[in-house]
Amino acid sequence: MSHLLLRAAPAFVLTALLSACAQEPRKAPTDGDEVRERALEAQTTRRRTGAEIQDRALNRVVRAVYLCDNSERLTVDFDNPRQMATVRTSNGEAVDLYQERAADGIWYRASNHDLRGKGDRAVWTVTDRAPANCRAVD
Repeated sequence: MSHLLLRAAPAFVLTALLSACAQEPRKAPTDGDEVRERALEAQTTRRRTGAEIQDRALNRVVRAVYLCDNSERLTVDFDNPRQMATVRTSNGEAVDLYQERAADGIWYRASNHDLRGKGDRAVWTVTDRAPANCRAVD
């Protein structure tokens, strides 16, 4: 008899554990005021004010890619905190430019290089070459 009890004990324990786990799952609300409130809260937390967006852009590096009318491709990393831009040309050259005060738009320059622009347009000038009109693509 004790031999049968030892064999039945693990099965009894297993059955007790499984029945404890088989509680009815709680239902999540799918409509009503609670759901609308959560949805509104989620949208509100993702929204940023204009000042927050501007602050984020001014305090990080922003990358832009320009295609120019002379078939050159420029990848520009605008490092706003340092007031610099690094221009990488399609032939592998990299140039650090320093931000200048522009009346409108952007203006970065170094001794032989100049990048000016507004919106998605820019002019890339290198000494002893014709200026290249460029357009941002990314």
